[in-house]
Amino acid sequence: MAKLLMISGDRSLAEGKRGAFYNTLEEFRKYWDRIDVICPKVQPSSRAQAEGSPKSNLRPELRPREVQSRQPFSNVFIHPSSWPLIFQHFWIWKKGGQLFKENKFDLITVHDYPPFYNGIGARLLWSKIKVPYILEIFHIPGYPKASGIKEYFYKILALLFLRYDAKKAKNIRIINQSQARPFLLKADIPASKIIYAPAFYIDLTVFYPKEVKKEYDLIFIGRLVKNKGVDLLIKAVINTKHQTPNIKCLIMGAGSLKEKLKIKIKNLKLQDNVLLYGWAKDSNEVAELINKSRILVMPSYNEGGPRVVLEAIACGVPVIATSVGIVPDVIKDGESGDIIDWKAEDISQKIIRLLNDKERYERYSRNGFEIVKRFEKTETVRNYADKLKEIIKP
Repeated sequence: MAKLLMISGDRSLAEGKRGAFYNTLEEFRKYWDRIDVICPKVQPSSRAQAEGSPKSNLRPELRPREVQSRQPFSNVFIHPSSWPLIFQHFWIWKKGGQLFKENKFDLITVHDYPPFYNGIGARLLWSKIKVPYILEIFHIPGYPKASGIKEYFYKILALLFLRYDAKKAKNIRIINQSQARPFLLKADIPASKIIYAPAFYIDLTVFYPKEVKKEYDLIFIGRLVKNKGVDLLIKAVINTKHQTPNIKCLIMGAGSLKEKLKIKIKNLKLQDNVLLYGWAKDSNEVAELINKSRILVMPSYNEGGPRVVLEAIACGVPVIATSVGIVPDVIKDGESGDIIDWKAEDISQKIIRLLNDKERYERYSRNGFEIVKRFEKTETVRNYADKLKEIIKP
């Protein structure tokens, strides 16, 4: 066993939420004596929710002070910053040095993304303590397609900065095989440094086909932000409605576009066709709603995953998705789903074809288990832990 420091951009554990990161650590922690997680400052509204909500899993004695460590598991400690995000690299340097002095961790994993606060902080920390670190590149904003000027700028910044960022890193972990590697090679990252280890762990005791009534034709699950392509989904629903007037689309998620989306649905008179659900309370509810749907649609402009594609496939629900992140690795036209362009017309055509082609639909549904079984949670987390342990072997 050994000790690990994780530098993450995920605030969910500090906010008391039991999301994907919580589910991963529930298994991952078994392979380490201790895990410390450094993350950004929790926003006031999120902190209040974490401290006051009956769903919070934070220990009462850890709630009163903003910067006090949270402890979701006996050997996992969460350290949210007490400083604004712009100073996150200095917080990593300061807090990481303090934790090393106290606990002498053996390895650092660094979830890095623009504007690269985590990567800069990790390099500063490495210069101080010389503990090896792994960069983890989950998502490259703007690649393969930018949803706006900001993402296009971030893509260029990633190409330029990752060359610097990777020089002192022991390895660079990628979580999909088709997209991240070519991008990193273009950024002059040595191929010998790149390792593939999936971050998408599917609990097949939760996500599997269930005998429930189909209530929705389409389901979308994700943050309601620009790069998720929700605008394309709404346009595709309008197009599909011409042939299928009673089309039902469930949108699960929340985000900055939620209020605009409500107004758009009302203005376009789609109240009977599009339902905004909000976030599900846990994985069981996600699995239930996926099973109640005929097709998962994911029209994202760029992704690291998305995990929900694997969850839908595991439930026997066919997927229609753009060629982002892990999608090219798991969806092959004619086998498990359909790849779509970033065009509402193409999305609606493939929705209509799949809804009306029973043989194709059943073939996609049947093929699901063979595709996702390699992402089974226990085995995949163990493989990831083993890869990290190899790096720190004497």
